[in-house]
Amino acid sequence: MGTLLITGGAGFIGSNLVHYALAHTSDRLVVVDKLTYAGSLLNLEQALKDPRVTFVRADIADAGAMARVFADARPDAVINLAAETHVDRSIDRPQSFIEANIVGTFTLLEAARAYLAALGAGDRARFRFVHVSSDEVYGTLGPTGVFSE
Repeated sequence: MGTLLITGGAGFIGSNLVHYALAHTSDRLVVVDKLTYAGSLLNLEQALKDPRVTFVRADIADAGAMARVFADARPDAVINLAAETHVDRSIDRPQSFIEANIVGTFTLLEAARAYLAALGAGDRARFRFVHVSSDEVYGTLGPTGVFSE
């Protein structure tokens, strides 16, 4: 059994990933979400009844909170779904997009880097960080093809 750290886990995609992981793995799940307009604990109502799930209300841009999450959870993998995603909102209030999508992702990556530095070589080699985004970040794909980071 491993430990997955899922950020943005109370949103639509994140909560569905939490439910999928519970059904298809034996992993322990640590769900981090700031609970803004896009996240709701109602999306996790059933999942939170599972003893494998721990919920942490935190902002990925909070370096202290992220350091504590890594220290407490000791994850084998991070799946980062935490983001501001609505284009219309980015035009009206771009600062929250900068804080979440740029500063937050950087802070989360720095917490992961510090955590990795303390791991042994085998654990470090197995660790994964998956950043999930959308065409609003990667651009329009078009009628065919696939994205490649």
